[in-house]
Amino acid sequence: MALPFRERIPAIPLIGALLLSLPATTAFAAEPAWFNPAKINLLIIGLIVSGAVLLFTFLAGRGREFYIRKIAAITAVEEAVGRATEMGKTVLFVPGNQDMDNVQTVAGLTILSSVARKTAEYETSLTVPTSRSLVMATAREVVKQSYQASGRPDLFRDDMVYYVTDEQFGYVAALDGFMLREKPAACFYLGAFFAESLVLAETGNSIGAIQVAGTAQPTQLPFFVAACDYTLIGEELFAASAYLSRDLRMLGSLRGQDVGKALAMIAIVVGCLLKTLGSFSGGMAVLATGFHRLFALNF
Repeated sequence: MALPFRERIPAIPLIGALLLSLPATTAFAAEPAWFNPAKINLLIIGLIVSGAVLLFTFLAGRGREFYIRKIAAITAVEEAVGRATEMGKTVLFVPGNQDMDNVQTVAGLTILSSVARKTAEYETSLTVPTSRSLVMATAREVVKQSYQASGRPDLFRDDMVYYVTDEQFGYVAALDGFMLREKPAACFYLGAFFAESLVLAETGNSIGAIQVAGTAQPTQLPFFVAACDYTLIGEELFAASAYLSRDLRMLGSLRGQDVGKALAMIAIVVGCLLKTLGSFSGGMAVLATGFHRLFALNF
């Protein structure tokens, strides 16, 4: 004879009684955490670096000059424009293929200002094809102001800066066609570049132009290094824009950032030494662990 359901599973009444004996659900509310004490180390490091930037920017604003190491690609600007002047050919400046929301484009246009001053001074033709309408408008205004600052507004023409297309390889094809037809004596590639970098650099190299390139795209730097005469590598692009503009506040900010980089390099060297010594001594191992926690992002 089959047993009743409750007799076959005697644990069911016990489980129900336990559930009824549990306390009522307590309501919880999330509260914002304004400060995480575990990240105090990052706050201290951030304050030190930010303080250095603000200090040197303030000193630069008061007229103090700072030594900035020269970069070979920067000094080559005058050489490249001078060569184009001697040969009676144009200077080609390519500000990348990204819009004005890309900081590399902004840095490239800052360098364009210095290049335009040189072309105005030497009365050399300048050509700036762009792939974005907003970049075209900005670059045209930059070149116009540079020619006015050089005292040669009569040499400026609106068609120096023109729009080609937003399409990546359509833009590159137009530039390659221009280089093969006009054979500019100097080519500048300064901005954000992608797969088109090698196509541009090899075409410029084939016509014998002196080429100065610069980008912060790590994957494109090898192509520029291989095919161009001078290359601004990574952060050198932004340092060059500050150096050529001679803006004191930009130079002060650059010097403050260098202080932060110097502190980071010192920390790396000290950390490596402590880790090495910690493998031989227990006390040094504890010190190395503490030093590592000082710069750790997460615990």
